[in-house]
Amino acid sequence: MVKLNKIYTRTGDDGTTGLVDGSRVSKTNVRLHAIGEVDETNSALGVALQALAADEGETPLVVELRRIQNDLFDLGADIATPGESFEPSPMELRIVASQVEWLEAAIDKANEQLPPLTSFILPGGSLAAAHMHMARAISRRAERALVAASLDVSINPQALNYINRLSDYLFVLCRLINSTRGGDIMWVPGASR
Repeated sequence: MVKLNKIYTRTGDDGTTGLVDGSRVSKTNVRLHAIGEVDETNSALGVALQALAADEGETPLVVELRRIQNDLFDLGADIATPGESFEPSPMELRIVASQVEWLEAAIDKANEQLPPLTSFILPGGSLAAAHMHMARAISRRAERALVAASLDVSINPQALNYINRLSDYLFVLCRLINSTRGGDIMWVPGASR
């Protein structure tokens, strides 16, 4: 159980922050950059989720997205845990294969409800889908940051898999949301020539 009584500690005033193992690294460290991008993804997803919930209320899809937000916190904890072993333990939270598999199943379930794509789609459509597209784009940036971090430090392969599947999930979800709100906006190559 996490207990936060004091929000500021002043330990980061020197430009460093603590990792799960107690070590301190620069706030410009590749791990911290990736964690920040995951946090921004989660924040953008929170905005998208609010837009969706405002339209529909507490639907199974909203519950699904809240699960993903929780998983993104798990992902941040995983990235903040240095080490070569990626087995979860009571002291080390790691993304595991079942979390990736759950996302894959959610992608497949949503995609079954959609017609095949005949063109690329433009970000937008309904307000909820537009916010979800933003979360998708930010999740792709988080993936790039995590891949870049993996070039310098050991990163859990399941963490990389999870963030990769997340952008796919959010793309399909944008289409699913727009399917009941007027449809996607299709890209028309060279339309303004």
